[in-house]
Amino acid sequence: MLYFDNNATTKPCEQALAAMQRACSELWHNPSSVHKPGQAVRHAVEVARQQVATLLGARPRDCTFVSSGTEGLDLAIRGTLDLAPKGTLPLLFTTRVEHAAIRDLAEQLEKQGSAQVHWLPLAEAGRVEVSQARSIMHEALHAQASVANGVSGNTPPRVVALLAVQWANNETGVVQPVRALCDAARELGVTSLIDATQWVGKLPTTLMPLPQQSWCDMLVCSAHKFHGVKGCGVLWARQGVRLRPTLLGTQELGRRGGTENVPAILAAGAAVQEAHAFVQDAEAIAHFASLRDELEQGVVGVLEQIAPHLDVRINKPASPWLDDAGVRTPARLWNTTNIAFATLEAEALLIALSERGLAASAGAACSSGSLEPSPVLLAMGIEPRLAHGSIRLSLSRETSDEDVLAAIDTITQVVSRVAKSMGG
Repeated sequence: MLYFDNNATTKPCEQALAAMQRACSELWHNPSSVHKPGQAVRHAVEVARQQVATLLGARPRDCTFVSSGTEGLDLAIRGTLDLAPKGTLPLLFTTRVEHAAIRDLAEQLEKQGSAQVHWLPLAEAGRVEVSQARSIMHEALHAQASVANGVSGNTPPRVVALLAVQWANNETGVVQPVRALCDAARELGVTSLIDATQWVGKLPTTLMPLPQQSWCDMLVCSAHKFHGVKGCGVLWARQGVRLRPTLLGTQELGRRGGTENVPAILAAGAAVQEAHAFVQDAEAIAHFASLRDELEQGVVGVLEQIAPHLDVRINKPASPWLDDAGVRTPARLWNTTNIAFATLEAEALLIALSERGLAASAGAACSSGSLEPSPVLLAMGIEPRLAHGSIRLSLSRETSDEDVLAAIDTITQVVSRVAKSMGG
């Protein structure tokens, strides 16, 4: 099988599988136990925490192990907003291009009246325009403070506000100017949360470029996106950030209760070693970015020859680079492409591709099976006729030149056949 669905999940590396096996066969004891076997497991968990912290450029103590990226985001959002003083409504600033873990939660909180949600407007390629975001946050904070003043007189309760945005989009790979957004949020007293599920393990992450100084307040990632195993997510929160736990317990310094998933945690620590080496290898990253480009150009080029009437487009930013608070950053992930085949149906393409031995996606794995076009693409301003026929292809460190050539051949043949069958 040609596997081009790595944004959904990656194949666990050998080191991760070995660590998981060791956890199941040797280190199976409860890490909260005071006896020697339990403390041996506790030591192994803390070593894994240190390894993950190294990948993030952060302090181990600030890293909380959770079950998934979704849980980490839920804990960060609910745990922050639940700190709002009684009688006040917390503010949540986010976008319509977020992963469903944020987008659906924001919609639920808005519907329940548990938070005042502000959907930030999107510019080219679904990217937030920083000055607009700053203005919206400022106005919302001022309005909320005015309400609090009117109710409470001279001692109004503080306004709890959270900015929650993804670093890189899971469907298109488009990168947000997260540093500039976090700078704006900090200036206004808004807590910042970055969904780095698709970023961590693919590109360098340095949460604390200077000792005791971080550029954001919270960040979430998930080990199975960088060749770990499913069942281990990480919520990093800088020192001083307050969170109200949603699962009570003594584990994870009281931030998240429940016996730790030791096999997945140790596998995450093991997977970090290869991921950390990769993100520091600029040549390797450039090589895989060129493979992504070759895949796009090959698909478009061949279809121009064999299906010249088919409208094929790449859903990507106009510029390959992004200036994010003075940091020159790739405008999208090196591993992700989102290709639109106008008037075709993504579901039909994906089924046909799978039958031919190629695994791809129409967007987030959790939305597969939906006949509706991706809400992310629609929010980006992609025309419905293009969004309906858009598929995501995502590479990994294991993708070879031969895989890309085979994928070009398979995709173009399938698309041409489906287009003919649909009269496209």
